[in-house]
Amino acid sequence: MSDYIVRDINLADSGRLKIEWVRAHMPVLNAIRDEFERELPFKGMRVAMSIHLEAKTAYLAEVMRAGGAEVAITGSNPLSTQDDVAAALAKEDINVFAWYNSTSEEYNEHLRKTLSTRPRIIIDDGGDLVHMLHTELKDQAGEVIGGSEETTTGVLRLRAMEQAGQLRFPMLAVNDAFCKYLFDNRYGTGESTWSGIMRTTNLIVAGKTVVVFGYGWCGKGVAMRAKGLGAKVIVCDVDPIKAIEAYMDGFEVMSSDEAASRGDVFVTVTGCKDLLRERHYNRMKDGAILCNAGHFDLEINIPELEKSSVSRREVRTNIEEFKLPDGRRIYLLAEGRLVNLAAGDGHPAEIMDMSFALQALSARHILNHGAQLDKKVYVVPEDLDRRVADLKLKSMGIEIDRLTDDQYAYLNSWGDE
Repeated sequence: MSDYIVRDINLADSGRLKIEWVRAHMPVLNAIRDEFERELPFKGMRVAMSIHLEAKTAYLAEVMRAGGAEVAITGSNPLSTQDDVAAALAKEDINVFAWYNSTSEEYNEHLRKTLSTRPRIIIDDGGDLVHMLHTELKDQAGEVIGGSEETTTGVLRLRAMEQAGQLRFPMLAVNDAFCKYLFDNRYGTGESTWSGIMRTTNLIVAGKTVVVFGYGWCGKGVAMRAKGLGAKVIVCDVDPIKAIEAYMDGFEVMSSDEAASRGDVFVTVTGCKDLLRERHYNRMKDGAILCNAGHFDLEINIPELEKSSVSRREVRTNIEEFKLPDGRRIYLLAEGRLVNLAAGDGHPAEIMDMSFALQALSARHILNHGAQLDKKVYVVPEDLDRRVADLKLKSMGIEIDRLTDDQYAYLNSWGDE
């Protein structure tokens, strides 16, 4: 029997339907599941996962279990867990410790319970499991073979740990794999962010001025989708190269102070903190909408927004109104947490099919090679990236050309023409 902490185990049937729906739309992960079931590479191996606990993540957990793993899972954000999905996993004898809208204390306790299973392999999203293993539960770090990290913010934390000489086991930066950031970060974040905004506000995007903070791959996706929906798009970035790129992609580029007075909708997606502060709120239009698509709820400085306001109230599910002294109203979506997950269902299943296929293959790579790796952050091996791409093309019925031996030799030579 599984050990679990869920809101209501009786919600399991609803969660099971969600998991079966995404399974039908994740052909790459299905192919890997078939392989894992035959080979049982994780037999007897304890795996701990901290990823946004919704249906696609749940299916990854089931794929890992199909490969023989003893899986323990929790969420990676207090507002992204879907209680019926968590219940469905618990009903299937997977160790689950998560529920929607957990307090900070509950969220940390769920992390502790997940790590109490003494995992050998970690699958993280944002770095909370790894962080706890390097602080509160340092005595367990030596038991971990290694792991993988799903998102930009988590990779930044890992690289900082490596640079400080503090990383205790090898980690694969799944976020930095081609089949992750080119599709998940760009198309997944772009589509799911606007899905979350539109279903929450029920407002039109066309004609509005959207300000996007950050022009990394996630920011590119958010800006591209906003443009496609008919918005006028402004990009703010501290990187001069990315700023030029945004300009040449057809977007206005300016400082955040200048953009503050022009935007109708502001979307932060940087992995940094304090993108929007009191000086920006003082310039904003009445009715400005603020939301975040970065991992942590620090990109919009909410304490300064509250300090600048005379009242704060919920006016619609996942929308809070902050009224300023002069009567202007600023609206914050999903408490400044990931709007695509806290106020939506996250990335489309077909996109997460590739990302979670990389996670499954990366976990097997760590299992097979982790003991020989240094305590560093590694890129995902190219052959895993290409295998996921090949499987995805096959699932879509697409065939592409292949180099002949002669062409391959030509491209890898420097002598005769």
